[in-house]
Parts: sequence; C-alpha cells; structure tokens
Amino acid sequence: MLNDKKIIKDKSVLFALTEPTLHYVKVAPESDEYLKVWVKEPTWLEVDKAMNSLMKIDAKTQSMDIDLNAMFRYMVENFVVKTEPHLSVLDILRLTPYVGNQLKEILPNPLDSMSGDEEKNED
Repeated sequence: MLNDKKIIKDKSVLFALTEPTLHYVKVAPESDEYLKVWVKEPTWLEVDKAMNSLMKIDAKTQSMDIDLNAMFRYMVENFVVKTEPHLSVLDILRLTPYVGNQLKEILPNPLDSMSGDEEKNED
C-alpha cells in the first residue's frame, strides 16, 4: 500500500553532493605514482544531458547512433573538477588506456541510471 511508505525526514540526502570526491589514479602498473582527480557527483539533469551526448538521433532516417567518445568527453568536461598535477580537458582525453580506464571507473556512469528506470516503479 502506498500509505505505508515511510516519508523522508532529512531532505539533504536527496541532493547531489556539493563537494567533489578525491580519487587516486595509478599512473602505470609498476609505478608508485598517482594522479589526484576530484570528481563531482552529477544531478539528475546532468545525467540526462550526458545521456543526450551519448545518443545521436537522425530525424530524417530515424536512426540512432551511440557515441561513447562524446559521452566520455562530456563526463570529463563536466565532472572532473580538478587534477593534481593540473591537466586540461584535452590532456585528460589523451591519457594512456591504463589511466583512462581507471578514470572511467570513477566517473559517474549515466548508463547506470537507465538500469534503475526498470526498478523504480516496482511497488
């Protein structure tokens, strides 16, 4: 029953974190050096914008292309707050696959929000 649902008391848990989270990314498998990366948590609207950057729909042909590169660029531009040492967006996009794969793991994943859509209306 809907009336049995517990209503939230602390509304602050509803909002995206305002402070970015610090992550340490190893620069190479045998290295003891790390890149510091601060990543902010997205709002629901930012996740939606990231999804829009992922999907390119051609109105004429009704076809849809998925552009992961555009999505990752959007994620880097909007969710990597800073790095130490300082790297520009272009620098981040040129990282080695080893470092880039770690970065993908710590960036918010807008595709996760799609899988949550099926679960949200189960009650």
